Order: sequence, then structure tokens, then C-alpha cells
Amino acid sequence: MVPIAHIKSCFNTKFGIPRQAGIVDTPATVVFTPPYRIMEAVRGLEGFDYIWLIWQFSKSERQEWTPTVRPPRLGGNQRMGVFATRSPFRPNPIGLSSVKLTRIEQHPSLGPVLHITGADLMDGTPIYDIKPYLPYTDSHPSARSGFAPQASDKLLDVDCPQELLDLLPANLQQSLIDILAHDPRPQYQHDPDRIYGMEFANCEIKFKVLGNRSEVTQIIPLPNSKP
Repeated sequence: MVPIAHIKSCFNTKFGIPRQAGIVDTPATVVFTPPYRIMEAVRGLEGFDYIWLIWQFSKSERQEWTPTVRPPRLGGNQRMGVFATRSPFRPNPIGLSSVKLTRIEQHPSLGPVLHITGADLMDGTPIYDIKPYLPYTDSHPSARSGFAPQASDKLLDVDCPQELLDLLPANLQQSLIDILAHDPRPQYQHDPDRIYGMEFANCEIKFKVLGNRSEVTQIIPLPNSKP
């Protein structure tokens, strides 16, 4: 198999990426590779609100695999079978995400570009396939969810001065607040004095967490950031 496209997102590193697709409405784009930059290939896709992305954990590949992993949802203290989790450390490093398709742009040099929200992918992630989401068959609201019965409702309060938020594009400010509210730290880290750092939107975000509050201490534009 070969990639048909790559994602363009605000996440330059793994830390800080939402743990599941759709949790945060961060915008991203899907840019096709040259052999697939054909508008006919996406004809009819504009009629769907959501799509499936099949992609590669390109930064989590390992030569060996283990039958059990430690899911973050369980605090990293319990082991579950790898096929009962969405861990990136799998025999085949393949990911699956359901994202919202907001529009399809006909770019003069890039061909059809898919504008999406809710992606949980790092910038540059290879996309192997795209399929439409069909609610009548893909949605099962009454299905059991094992050890992850529901989305976490323990959101953090986020304190970020407006003068720091204004260092980000206006359309990404709320996304940062939502990402921090879902607490991107590893579940086993609870040091109130530790300053965490994550890259987002070509900036380094410095924050700390005390109790149920996340406080942004610095937002530093990176040297290669675009105006």
C-alpha cells in the first residue's frame, strides 16, 4: 500500500494531540499526493458530513510488538490486550478516525483539498484511504464500550490570559482551550510544580496543572512559525 494523501494539522509532535477523533474541533486539511490529485476521485463526497480516515502511526512504528499495552484511559497502570485498545503500538501501525468534512476546495496546484475538523493526527501523517461515514450502519449508540464506557466528563478549567491567546490565529484559540481542558498529560503525571510543553499551531505552549485547573504560563512562537 502507498499513501494517497497526508494530513496538514496544528500538531507538530505527538504530545497534546487529542486522544480520540472528534473530541476537539481543531481544523485540518487532507492534501492528496500527486497521482490522486483528481477531482473526479472525490466526486459525491461533498454530500457526506463525516468521513473515515485510514492512516499510519508513522511516528510510532516498532520492530516488535507486545500482546498487551497500558491504555491511558486506565491510568497506565493496567494492561489490556492490544486488540482491545486503540494504542499506536500495534503489529500493523494503522489508525482509524472519523472526522467532520466541512468543505472540499479545488486548489489550483494541490487539486482537491479536504477541509476537516476533529482530526487526532500529527502534521504530515500518511493517509492510506478515505471512506464516507454512513450513520445508518456506522453508528451503534447502544453498543457496549468495555473499559471506556463514555467520554471523560472531568474537564479542567483553563486559565489563559488573552494577550497570550492572541499569539495564536483567532480560529485556533478555542481549540487550544479545549485541548487543555481534556488534560493532555499522561494519566500518571500529577506533579503540580511541573511545567509541561506542547507544540501547537507553530507555537510552544507552556502550561501547568493544579487540581482541576490548567494554567497557561507562556506561548512562544517557534522560529519557523508563519505569520
